[in-house]
Amino acid sequence: MVQAARELLAVRSPLDAELMVSDMVGAWWGRRVRGGDVEQVLGEGLVDYAAKAGTPASLTLLICLAYLGTARQGAKAEGAALAMMESGVARPGWADRVGAVKPTGCYVSRDAYGDQDTVICTFAYRWNEDTTPRHHQDRHALVVVVDHNMSGMARDAWVSSQVDKLLEQARAEAAGNPMLLFEQIECQQARALLESAMKATKEPKTPPPVSDSYSAYHAFARARLKALPPGRKRPAPLHIEAPYSRERRAMLAAEFLASDAAEHLSDPSSASRCADHIIDYGCEQDFSRPLRVSPTKCETFLLDWLPRKVMLSVAEQEAMPHVLAAWVRFAAQRTGLPEPGLRATLDAVWEAIGKFPESYRDPTSFGLDRPLLERLLPDGDLSALARRAFAFPFLQGTHNGAELDRLNPADEADRRMLLEIDHAGALDEEHLAWHEEIATRLWEGDPPQLWEAAQRLLDLGHDRHDVLHVLMEIAERIGGDPDELAAALDDIADIPDEI
Repeated sequence: MVQAARELLAVRSPLDAELMVSDMVGAWWGRRVRGGDVEQVLGEGLVDYAAKAGTPASLTLLICLAYLGTARQGAKAEGAALAMMESGVARPGWADRVGAVKPTGCYVSRDAYGDQDTVICTFAYRWNEDTTPRHHQDRHALVVVVDHNMSGMARDAWVSSQVDKLLEQARAEAAGNPMLLFEQIECQQARALLESAMKATKEPKTPPPVSDSYSAYHAFARARLKALPPGRKRPAPLHIEAPYSRERRAMLAAEFLASDAAEHLSDPSSASRCADHIIDYGCEQDFSRPLRVSPTKCETFLLDWLPRKVMLSVAEQEAMPHVLAAWVRFAAQRTGLPEPGLRATLDAVWEAIGKFPESYRDPTSFGLDRPLLERLLPDGDLSALARRAFAFPFLQGTHNGAELDRLNPADEADRRMLLEIDHAGALDEEHLAWHEEIATRLWEGDPPQLWEAAQRLLDLGHDRHDVLHVLMEIAERIGGDPDELAAALDDIADIPDEI
């Protein structure tokens, strides 16, 4: 990378240099390395290496990293660059203007469904009024696509120097399409939305579904957001509702069931429970927007979220697609969704109906009877089944006169008894307490990295009990720091020989 930085000496503007370096550091964005954070191992390592090189190219790289890097990288790069400049290392004339930008306007192009926001932030470089200013090539726009069906994450980003053409095209598209809205927004609003979106993109442990170019612009976008004025933090889309209480959710369900849209539903009991799931999904997965409907949101709910998260009865499985279609009509009327959007959403629901029976496998088809499932899933969280069954494998039959079918793993006293049976009573109290700690964490899914680490070790062929002992050793060694525990669990690739 230090060798490649020689090309920075040939560029003619700070924008070109910033984009080149953003592309360079994007090579490791979202990747993992053993033994540390990738930004520390590679990012700070690059700063240290460039500082030792002491060349004009490495100085230019450090100047760009001081602006584009993380806080730690930026501080180290700035210090190293100042030391090199004091020693007389030459730098390009544009180097003093790296990052010296001011926002000139922020805009958003939004679809009527609320699925996606395309946020456009425009900037211009500051210049000395006593000198001849550069022409309009210094104006540029950062464009970030925010996907609200993917937890509000940023999925794409790019930069354009054709600012006027870009804005004109966005306005023209919105003027000719009733399903699009284009408007100017406050810069504080844009910053809060994009900071939340970029954080949501970074949080998944698996590689997020972003465009191929996102990594190349990530550092540039992160730095440009700091040029926008800070404002009140908004964790979601530009138009969100206040969080729904349980009472408000129940009232909304009652209004739906009493509406004309739901009058054809033949099983009121199942319809009521299905409506509760639809509302919960909108509140918990879509930023408190249960009334927002779209083809993508409905397909994701029906074919992805429900099969992973909710234990439905047979009657509820049969009713759910029809309840969802009724909900779409009810919600569209309440939100004023244009008629083309309503038709497209209903078409998507009816198309998904044929796939739903295949996507949603009844949990009883896993070989577990419903009373056992109800003990493992008292909250109906289907995604917890595997980790809870791993934590408590003995839940049926008898042991030393105890009827396991009567023991409830959600109950603290019964949980201790089940763990004692699991270990045939051959453990001291402290060791058993740590087994109970791990079992409780697995039951609650806290932290998620605990079950992820267990699955990796199980996939390598390790015995269940050995896996539990590894998890116990890490939890005991780390203590109560949740971030350190999550990081240590992320680093587990195999069971150490001494375990």
